[in-house]
Amino acid sequence: MLKTLRDALKIKEIRVKLLYTLVMLIVIRIGSQLPVPGIDREYFSSWFQSQTSDAFNFLDAFTGGSFLNMSLLALNITPYITSSIIMQLLTIAIPALEEMQREGGEGRKKIASYTRFVTVGLALIEAAAMAISFNNSGMLRNTGIPVWLNVVTIIAALTAGSAFVMWIGERITENGIGNGISIILLINIIARMPQDLTSVFKQFATSERIATNVLAVVVIVAILVGMIMLVVLLNAGTRKIPVQYARRSQGSMGGGTASNIPIRINTAGVIPIIFASSLMQTPGIISSLAGYKGTGVWSEVLKYLSSTYWVRKEAPIYSIGLLVYCILVVVFAYFYTSITFNPIEVADNLKKSNGFIPGIRPGKSTSDYLTTVLNAIIFIGAIGLTVIGVIPYILYGVFKVSVSFLGTSLIIVVSVVIETLNQVESMMLVRNYKGFLNQ
Repeated sequence: MLKTLRDALKIKEIRVKLLYTLVMLIVIRIGSQLPVPGIDREYFSSWFQSQTSDAFNFLDAFTGGSFLNMSLLALNITPYITSSIIMQLLTIAIPALEEMQREGGEGRKKIASYTRFVTVGLALIEAAAMAISFNNSGMLRNTGIPVWLNVVTIIAALTAGSAFVMWIGERITENGIGNGISIILLINIIARMPQDLTSVFKQFATSERIATNVLAVVVIVAILVGMIMLVVLLNAGTRKIPVQYARRSQGSMGGGTASNIPIRINTAGVIPIIFASSLMQTPGIISSLAGYKGTGVWSEVLKYLSSTYWVRKEAPIYSIGLLVYCILVVVFAYFYTSITFNPIEVADNLKKSNGFIPGIRPGKSTSDYLTTVLNAIIFIGAIGLTVIGVIPYILYGVFKVSVSFLGTSLIIVVSVVIETLNQVESMMLVRNYKGFLNQ
């Protein structure tokens, strides 16, 4: 990796793209420190720390601490991620969008435009809900202007901040290195690492149980290394299904070319964990914003949904929520893969192009075979995702260690780094080809 980066820096075009990306990321981090006008940040920070559930931790991790700081970029890239997932699902459900996607570049541009509008709409809804909730909770400063105007100002600032982050992400994609949205998400996660490592260090360094603490640190480091290896395996592992293409020769079938259909082990990426986490945490977020502090049945339900109550020796009953979380990850892995990979469509395309899987008849037999292979691969990938997603909760339940860059964040970091390095290598390869042709 270091050699690839060193060789890439020797190329002026790549250096310019890297510098552009770096400048845009610096702008993002500066924006993450600018306060939203009208909000008492100290009061908000105290309110955030007083929350007993982890409802907002997922959001704060994805925004790089911008939400905790209640900055102009508090919503950050989360509305765009949600809108992208929504548009992806709608593309399967709405034939017009599906046809638009098949049109190629122009169709994808239209879908990207719709995604921007949905992003702004979601940001507007989230900002309005937050501003109204903050006003009801007394978090707004007395600025001498009408309360409604203060609320409108906060809504406009948060919505504009989210749209600005989306715009920067698209500029990075066009003029920088890698996928802009993914790069921003990566830097947000990395920005939280020093804070997490500091808290872990304080937790174990200030205790008098030296031997126990050393053992705990060794176990945590070993788990971290093992998780990184598992994430790399899930991202790089593929199941290649051999395909033979027949070639027509003077009216008869003769010769042919061999190829394969690569199916990733982690077919759904990080989407199942995001879906499952969002579904589990949404009730807690709504309850917190609504100011709910009850002690009835709903309060017990929220404890089952909150990861802070999972894997506790004193209350193991709440770990049922962890079991529900694992089931949701597996279910969403199958669901998301089913809408992004269609075995029947792949079998039809193979048949139209005179392709076939050796030993399998074209048509329905091929689609059935692909479905069988895909179901087995999805299960393996889903189990791997579940293990990665569950380990941080076990660490918190056993060692009381809260590390935001494990689990979902670790998958995103490794995936984005691998994707970006692959793009840099592709740019270097293209440049070498150009040099060869010029010679």
